[in-house]
Amino acid sequence: MFNKQLLINKNFSIKEALIRLDETAEKVLFIVDNENKLLGALTDGDVRRYLLSGKSLQGDISDIFNKSPKFIYEKNLLPDEVKELFIKYKLTLLPVLDSNNKIRQIIKWESLFSKNEQIGIKRKKIKLPVVIMAGGKGTRLDPFTKVLPKPLIPIGDKPIIEIIIDKFCEFGVREFYITLNHKGRMIKAYFEDFNPRYKITYIEEKKPLGTAGAIKYIEGKVGGNFFVSNSDIIIEEDYSEISKFHHRMKNDITLVASVKHYNIPYGICDIESGGNLLVIREKPDLSFLVNTGMYILNSKVIDIIPRNEFYHITQLIYDVKNNGGKVGVYPVSEKSWIDIGEWASYKKALEKFGYDK
Repeated sequence: MFNKQLLINKNFSIKEALIRLDETAEKVLFIVDNENKLLGALTDGDVRRYLLSGKSLQGDISDIFNKSPKFIYEKNLLPDEVKELFIKYKLTLLPVLDSNNKIRQIIKWESLFSKNEQIGIKRKKIKLPVVIMAGGKGTRLDPFTKVLPKPLIPIGDKPIIEIIIDKFCEFGVREFYITLNHKGRMIKAYFEDFNPRYKITYIEEKKPLGTAGAIKYIEGKVGGNFFVSNSDIIIEEDYSEISKFHHRMKNDITLVASVKHYNIPYGICDIESGGNLLVIREKPDLSFLVNTGMYILNSKVIDIIPRNEFYHITQLIYDVKNNGGKVGVYPVSEKSWIDIGEWASYKKALEKFGYDK
């Protein structure tokens, strides 16, 4: 048997499909008719391109799903051929059909390849430098942060900052800059006993400089593009695809944004001038693109950052735009963004990684 949640009817809306992608934690869904006959496939990339077009999530998936999906028939189910399909087309899932084109099983990448093969084949190396902003006080996580700096708060047997670094290392990143202020000596002490396969350079703020002020200190040390990440978020995405998007769009800044869904448990009143009721919308579902705290910057924007001044990255974004620069948005799914910036989201992160017992 396979997870029936991976199958969706052709009449689903794009928003419903996006929610289903989050629920399954997979990168693809298969479109079927009422008899489970395969009609097509919908990937998170298809949804991302649709979002970037600025269209409504209420649109129908028939407008965007791939009507020529990859599959294999039961009679041709040979291990070597299946592996070849996965590698050639960079698949994560492959449906197996009977002679009537009905889906009988779905093969997962993980069931065919070892962990080392998975990382080695799927991860395209990017080797961009990464700046991790780790100087904040993390007051929303009191009383934890009265003892530990926020980047050292553990998820299982590792602190969040090490998990962030490990995620980048999977893509060949070996150069990290960590900005320090609040309890910065504890962060340095944690890494002192390491013999890491990567290089860490510390940027020590003499005073708080906001979410972008300390980036000024790498001026002249990096060229081209580099990632910037908050120290309380994990983005479970293909970083090489984010980098490729940034390069292809010729952005000065690319902001990684997560689709967030909110259900309003009340009737919403729309009124016109004078207070006349137009309509009551019962318990609407609203969706927004939310800034996750991960970015790619072109090193030339560092020129705009003032030296030794408190300066947020939102200010940098607006200053770049006001100077004629280009700022793009790379959407990711809701479950791709793991935030530990406050207690409720930290507890969810523990659940996601299986440490909530």
